[in-house]
Amino acid sequence: PGTDSWAATSTTGAPPGREFHTAVWTGSQMIVWGGGAFNTGGRYCAQPLAPCTDDTWTPTTLINAPAGRTYHTAVWTGSEIIVWGGVDLSGYFNTGGRYHPTTDSWTATSTTNAPAGREIHTAVWTGSEMIVWGGYNGIDLNTGGRYNPNADSWTATSTTNAPAARDSHTAVWTGNEMIVWGGFSSGSYFDTGGRYDPGTDNWAATSTAGAPDGRAGPTAVWTGSEMIAWGGYNSSSDFNTGGRYNPGTDSWTATNTTNAPAARDSHTAVWTGSEMIVWGGETFNFSRLNTGGRYNPGTDNWIATSAASAPAPRDAHTAVWTSSQMIVWGGFYPSFLNTGGRYNPSTDSWTATSTTGAPAARDFHTAVWTGSQMIIWGGAGSGPTYFNTGGRYCVQTAPMAQSAFSRKTHGAAGTFDIPLPLTGNVGIECRSGGASNNYQMIINFATNVTLESASVTSGTGMVTTFTGNGTPTITVNLTGVINIQRITMTLHSVNDGNHTGDVPVSMGVLIGDTTGNGLVNAGDVSQTKSQVGQPVGSSNFREDVNASGTITATDVAQVKANVGTSLPP
Repeated sequence: PGTDSWAATSTTGAPPGREFHTAVWTGSQMIVWGGGAFNTGGRYCAQPLAPCTDDTWTPTTLINAPAGRTYHTAVWTGSEIIVWGGVDLSGYFNTGGRYHPTTDSWTATSTTNAPAGREIHTAVWTGSEMIVWGGYNGIDLNTGGRYNPNADSWTATSTTNAPAARDSHTAVWTGNEMIVWGGFSSGSYFDTGGRYDPGTDNWAATSTAGAPDGRAGPTAVWTGSEMIAWGGYNSSSDFNTGGRYNPGTDSWTATNTTNAPAARDSHTAVWTGSEMIVWGGETFNFSRLNTGGRYNPGTDNWIATSAASAPAPRDAHTAVWTSSQMIVWGGFYPSFLNTGGRYNPSTDSWTATSTTGAPAARDFHTAVWTGSQMIIWGGAGSGPTYFNTGGRYCVQTAPMAQSAFSRKTHGAAGTFDIPLPLTGNVGIECRSGGASNNYQMIINFATNVTLESASVTSGTGMVTTFTGNGTPTITVNLTGVINIQRITMTLHSVNDGNHTGDVPVSMGVLIGDTTGNGLVNAGDVSQTKSQVGQPVGSSNFREDVNASGTITATDVAQVKANVGTSLPP
């Protein structure tokens, strides 16, 4: 149910077919028995696959793999990667393959009614079909096809009202339409595109009013409501401009160029759920880049990605989004590369990917994210060598915390919690830690978890103890937590049986900030005064700054003593 997908049960050694039998679950096996005239049964073992090990590579099998190629496409279906098309020295491919990572096996895609072989085309996954379109095979193309993996069959896409033939364009899937835009053909750089509805097999042109300048090699992401196209090149320059296309209104909005990354092509882009991250590529004079930027369409603002520990400059690499990190891998400069990096936008930091067991260095390969692994395949290397090899790169993401709190006991009044949001603005702890500056964090998970350790990874303070190992709730006790700071405590190697990783929890500490706005001022003093003598409860416990269980002149004095302080950025 986590992936809404099925896996077949083995028939090897299975009991004979039957109906009206019984079945029970033992905790590790299903036992079936009886049914019809049978007095036989069987025990079926359903041991889940062990989680892969973080930052490790596993090669993809060569058995039945498609021929080596470059400039092909790949999509992830939810259970398989489908690769198709591309080119090698012998010509253009209209062949492909479906790779299933759980069985490490390949199945060829049918060539019956398949589109003509091609390179530099696009492909999207609709949820039930792969749609390929455009590209080049000696001439530019405006043809395509829809491949249904369940039926192993192809259906041609209509050419009526289709965009002009092109290559080096981009494409996204919106949930009901494929949008293609940009590209190149016979000296022309396009600012045109089209929306293709597979349900009706119809095309509708995208507006050119306000569209970005015509270009080849832009990247594009789908945000849920808009396509963001950015970067690329024409005959005289690279671009650091782009546009947001809204298919609902058939309109374009330019992306801001203030603080935008340098103009480039052969870069990558991923969508995080709230930002587009672009990275790498080359300039018009062939300088390779290891810089990038995060674009927020809600604010139309750019933030540069850190260059500290970033992978070496490159182009023709790949990038995938894992739900918390962008992984870039491979590419070229000054030679073919088999290195990469994992970028965490929440910390603006990079971690190198292992090269142990990594596929051979290459560029113009493809990569998809499966939910737990990045699968790369194909591409070209020195020689030239056209690869039919690949690799599965494991990323163990940490179990997701459901909530976190800063907890204090207010004498006889009871225990009260200040929420510590896991994303966005930090929760502000306004209460005193006492003589030893002691605080307590509570972190809740959806299931039982284990962890190896806990430590303060940013700010001043230290972990004394933690409890709850093997339960859904971890309690961490801290001491020496100074005032006027942002502090991050990290749970290390948290494991819920399926995922393993570190879980950071941040807290602002600003004693006297009873309003929680990041500043201690007259408003906090007034608010605390108004509660003097009142019973401490869920609505006013923040004014019990010393957590004594009563709100008195002592609390007012403590707030006054901190007036003028503010939470550091």
